[in-house]
Amino acid sequence: MEAATAELETLQIDILRRISNLESSILPQNSSAPDDESETVTRLSAILRSGGVNDFSFKRVASDYYDWPLESRRNVLAASSVDHLCKSIVLVNTQASSNILDCSDRNNSKYYVVVVQYTARFNADAVKNFLYSLNEGKIPKKRFNLRLAPEETSNKLTGFDRNAVTCIGMKTDIPVILDEAITKLSPDFFWLGGGEIDLKLGVRTSEFLDFVKPFIVPCS
Repeated sequence: MEAATAELETLQIDILRRISNLESSILPQNSSAPDDESETVTRLSAILRSGGVNDFSFKRVASDYYDWPLESRRNVLAASSVDHLCKSIVLVNTQASSNILDCSDRNNSKYYVVVVQYTARFNADAVKNFLYSLNEGKIPKKRFNLRLAPEETSNKLTGFDRNAVTCIGMKTDIPVILDEAITKLSPDFFWLGGGEIDLKLGVRTSEFLDFVKPFIVPCS
């Protein structure tokens, strides 16, 4: 009887090992999600993986997270520094020509999403000059005036509420501008909004760049 029991235990352990190996061969090794995985986490995780992003992590935070100092936010996310904490903001070109109504022209869009560090000061003029150069001076510089989009507009375009905006899985394919300073962070893993107010997304910078293909602009 003891021999039969031991043999059964050995068989069970072998089966569990094979299941674990199978899961390891299918699932990314460096992705993680909160224990209470939500529909948002599931959806955005699928989008990231389909785009070749495997090194990412979702972290649930407290409801008063935005009342905390940056150092406390860094601690709860286990981020490498406060400089690794970033945000996505939707900008509208208030001086775009009357025929520019959407985001169909990546080089001359009505809206842009800019990803910047919380520790940095966004420079709208730098983006204005970049877009002017991007269009080879064919569009007058006065036609570029980037301002923060109204919250209602941001919600409608992205599908995300204030403090939840992320440039992953937006309702509208808005061109993304990434502040160049973020690409110089070490280690190259930064945090941004995760689609819900109390959800944050950490992602490997190199994989983010390959997937999102943002314009990289020194705008802080």
